[in-house]
Amino acid sequence: MDELRDFTTFAFSHAGRERLVYRKGGGPAVIVMHEVPGISAEVARFARKVVDAGFTVFMPRLFGPVGVDTTEFNRTAQLAKLCISREFHVLAENRSSPVVDWLRALGRRVFEEIGGRGVGAIGMCVTGNFALTLTLDPWVVAPVMAHPSFPLPITRAKAAAIHVTPETLANARRRVREDGLRVLGVRFHGDVLFCRSARFDTLRRELGEGFEGLELPAASAKPHLEPPHSVLTIGLVDAEGEPTKLAVDRVLAFLAERLGAREDEEAGAQSG
Repeated sequence: MDELRDFTTFAFSHAGRERLVYRKGGGPAVIVMHEVPGISAEVARFARKVVDAGFTVFMPRLFGPVGVDTTEFNRTAQLAKLCISREFHVLAENRSSPVVDWLRALGRRVFEEIGGRGVGAIGMCVTGNFALTLTLDPWVVAPVMAHPSFPLPITRAKAAAIHVTPETLANARRRVREDGLRVLGVRFHGDVLFCRSARFDTLRRELGEGFEGLELPAASAKPHLEPPHSVLTIGLVDAEGEPTKLAVDRVLAFLAERLGAREDEEAGAQSG
């Protein structure tokens, strides 16, 4: 059980909905949006890697337990709850989930406090697509879509869809063209249950050079994980030279490229 005692917490409210946000670190802001079953021990470990790379993590509790190890049972049970939730539209193709409005408000709050070049947003699995919707706000400049899983791919069309509105895609294309926006995505080959290759094909077609998609061999996932999923957390083999470790390193490098690093900000403050 990981009690996240090294994080501080605060309550954030928007439109009548209050949630607890876990915070740790210093430097540019990164919103980490957890996967099912909740802020698991594996998600917390990844968040600490982001902190250690020189960023301030803001990790809202969107659903589920905190600090537990991920199991097939608690993943399935929590996903079943999301399927009947009013805040998550698990089958929507051309719109996002209502919870994204709350996340956008948190992004504004974070940017107003931390400032800098902008905010990073990492979504995982059921929140993976949310990172793209957050780019509707100009301060979100480093979106990472980790194995984005909505809409659930129960048909061929849904497997290729990306759970955002047409307005979001149009805005993202404009920002790629005018602002140099870049979007990073990671997934496993062989992830036929949640994030199939057709979804990344759609992102490449829609965003062109603005999308960098990392697709890892299925065999590089942590052993006995079937199907391979969750590149940054339960599928991670955290050893030098492993494809999943290299993917985590690329996510951290992407954040540094887009946001700067804590050392850069400290150097700038000293020169000023």
